[in-house]
Amino acid sequence: MTKRHLLPFCMMALCAICLHAQPRNHHRRMAFSTDTVMAHDPVMAYENGTYHLLSTGMGIQWATSKDRKTWVMQPTPFIEQIPQWTHDSVPGFRNHVWAPDIIRWHDRWWLAYSCSTFGKNTSAIGLMSASSLTGQWKDEGCIVASKEKRDNWNAIDPCFVIDDNDQPWLTWGSFWDGIQIARLTLSHFSSLISPPVTIARRYQPNDPNAAENPTSKFAGRNAIEAPFILKHGGYYYLFVSWDYCCRGAQSNYRVAVGRSKQVTGPYLDREGRDMLHGGGTLFLEGDKTEFEAAGHCAAYDMNGESIFICHGYSARLNGAALLIQKPIKWTRDQWPYLE
Repeated sequence: MTKRHLLPFCMMALCAICLHAQPRNHHRRMAFSTDTVMAHDPVMAYENGTYHLLSTGMGIQWATSKDRKTWVMQPTPFIEQIPQWTHDSVPGFRNHVWAPDIIRWHDRWWLAYSCSTFGKNTSAIGLMSASSLTGQWKDEGCIVASKEKRDNWNAIDPCFVIDDNDQPWLTWGSFWDGIQIARLTLSHFSSLISPPVTIARRYQPNDPNAAENPTSKFAGRNAIEAPFILKHGGYYYLFVSWDYCCRGAQSNYRVAVGRSKQVTGPYLDREGRDMLHGGGTLFLEGDKTEFEAAGHCAAYDMNGESIFICHGYSARLNGAALLIQKPIKWTRDQWPYLE
């Protein structure tokens, strides 16, 4: 589903916070460093020895780190000026940007971001580009938009993937008819050149056995969202989130995975079930001790290791969404798992 407003002031309540640096162009708020990061829908990028963590927030929440242990929470949004077209396209959108994704391709950074309101599928995925992560970001317009009563999918939760032919694709989706994928223009990411295709569902449309949706009367019961595709070895691995986020300690989010030889699928789980028809191998869920639930992940082969990140709803902090980082391990037959 979509992401409710976070509580940024909760970050200040985390223990062991110290003032770190002066903010950019800001007179009141200060950057601070912490080993416990509050983040929702995190993604990560690496440039010039620094990891950049982006997540849902006003103008996109932003943190940096040299070692992925101590993070500097930046006081200003990653994108300080959200384009006006986003407000024109999505009624009710107020710069609370959801679920970004970021990728380096052809010597340029490309940032996709979600504009929506909770429980509705009148949404848009915007695009920006820059030569460096800390440089000037250029508005590249809207990649794809969905509209209530017109589209049976929701244009949020984007993820870029580059196939073996250097062809860029975009996958996205939340509830409605599930996870979508489409081919992007080669010279530029700003438009689709193939119609969206559904590659994963939790339930078939109108399945009477699907559980009721406790969060929205509009989105239906197809409780799957937040795709992320990792190319590793000879497979594309599709990670998705099942069930419900954004309810604090009452969340029951969890991550499932399948894989395919082709970027467009079919994505099969370890039992050979197609994710288009409800398949998926459970990858991570809350342990009810440290985290009540966990989901909306990203996965990378980065700096010589396979890395998994997501947010988890903390059991000890009353359901606050915290960053989870874990190394991905691989079985002999190349299935990912976490220890």
